[in-house]
Amino acid sequence: MATITFPKDFRFGVSTASYQIEGAYNEDGRGMSIWDTYSRIPGRVLNGDNGDTACDSYHRMDEDIALLKELGVNTYRFSIAWPRIFPNGRGEVNQKGLDHYHQFVDKLIENGIEPLCTIYHWDLPQSLQDEGGWKNRQTIEAFVEYSDLLFREFSGKIKSWLTINEPWCVSFLGYFVGEQAPGEKDLQTSLDVAHHLLLAHGRAVKRFKELGIPGEIGFAPNVTWYEPFSNQPEDVEACKRISAWFMEWFLDPVFKGSYPQILVDWFEKKGAKVNIQEGDMEIISQPIDILGINFYTGTVSRYKEGNGTFDCEHLDGLFDKTDIGFTIYADAFYKVLVDIKNKYGDVPIYITENGATYNQDPVDGRVMDDKRIKYLKQHLTQISRALSSGVNLKGYCVWSLMDNYEWSYGYSMRFGLVHVDYHTLKRTKKDSYFWYKKLNQNHWFEL
Repeated sequence: MATITFPKDFRFGVSTASYQIEGAYNEDGRGMSIWDTYSRIPGRVLNGDNGDTACDSYHRMDEDIALLKELGVNTYRFSIAWPRIFPNGRGEVNQKGLDHYHQFVDKLIENGIEPLCTIYHWDLPQSLQDEGGWKNRQTIEAFVEYSDLLFREFSGKIKSWLTINEPWCVSFLGYFVGEQAPGEKDLQTSLDVAHHLLLAHGRAVKRFKELGIPGEIGFAPNVTWYEPFSNQPEDVEACKRISAWFMEWFLDPVFKGSYPQILVDWFEKKGAKVNIQEGDMEIISQPIDILGINFYTGTVSRYKEGNGTFDCEHLDGLFDKTDIGFTIYADAFYKVLVDIKNKYGDVPIYITENGATYNQDPVDGRVMDDKRIKYLKQHLTQISRALSSGVNLKGYCVWSLMDNYEWSYGYSMRFGLVHVDYHTLKRTKKDSYFWYKKLNQNHWFEL
C-alpha cells in the first residue's frame, strides 16, 4: 500500500464563500446583492432557492469555528460580503458589518487558524448593478474603495488576500452563458466584464502594495484541463482554444501583460474584441505574491465544427462523474499545475478550491461518503506528484467546509465535509470530515 506524504509546512484548509453560507441577508445593515436579486427571478435557481438563510453561519460563528478547530485545519479561506461593508457599494461604511468580520477573524486567529480572505466572491452590491455592474468601469473604482478599507481595517490580522474568485464564472457564466447572476448572454459584454474584473484586481494589488500592508496577495481563477483526443492539429487547436478560455485569458494578462492571441483572433471572428484603454495592461500585470487555483474537473476533447463557441466536443462519457455531473479526471489536476508552472514560473500556489458533490443524507447519524474520500485521495495524490515535480504549492483547501447554497443549483448539491440539514440547520460531520482530520494530523495518507 502506497503512502502519500506532504511537507510539514504544507497548509491544509477548507473554503467557503459569504453568500453561500452566511444567510442574514437583511440584518445589521447589509445591503442587497445581485444574488439576492437573481435568485428571486423565477426559473433562474433550482426550486427557487435563495441565500436568505443558507447555513446561517452569520449567527453560528462559534459553532462553525469549533468545526474548523476540531478538523485541525490551519487555514480557512472565506470571503467578505461586499454589501455588508458598503450596503450601497461605495460611500457610507456599515460599521456592524465590519465589526462582524473583526470578531470572526479574531476568533479564527485565537483558534490557531490563519485567515485566507477573498475580497470578491460574486455578491456584488445590487446598487452597483443598477449602475451597470461590472460592465461599468466605475465599478472598478468602487472595488478599489472597498479593498482599500479592508486592507486598512484588517492589516496585521489577515495576511493572505485574494482579490477576485473565478473571474471566468463572473464574466462568462454571468454575461455570456447566462447561467449565473446577472444572467446576460452577450459575448462582447462578457469580454468587457472580464477585462474590468482584471483591472479591478490589478488596481487592488497596486493599492495593497502602496499601503505597505504586510502579507501576500493574488487572485483565484478556476482552471480546467482539456486533453486532445488525438495529436491531429485540429484536435490540439480546439483544446488550446477552450483551455485558453478558462486559463490563459485570465492568467496571461496578469503574468504576461497581454491576452492570448489564439483567442483574440477567435473572438474577433465572432465580432467581439477586448476594449483596452491606454495603461490597462500595465495595471492588470501588477506582480502578485500568490496564485489561488480552483480545480474540479477535466476531460478529453476533440475538434467538431459548429459544436459550441470553440468547435470543440467533450468526451465526458470516458469518465465517472460526481453528482453535479463533473467528470473525475484526477490526472488532469497534475497536468494543469505543471502547465501553469511551465507557463508562468514559480509563483506560490494555493489550491483554493477542490472537492466533489455527493448527495448523501445521514443514516443513523452518519454520512458515509466514501466516494468523496476517494475523490480527495485521487486529487491529493496529484498534488503530491506536482510537489515532487517542482510546482511551488503551499497549501490545499477543500471545497467546502459544509454543504451550502450552490448558486444556480440551489441547495440540491452537497460539496461539504459537514452535512447541513437545511430545515433544522443541524451540522453532521461526514466520514470525509474525519478522514481529512486525520490527514491534517499526520500530513500523510495511504492509497
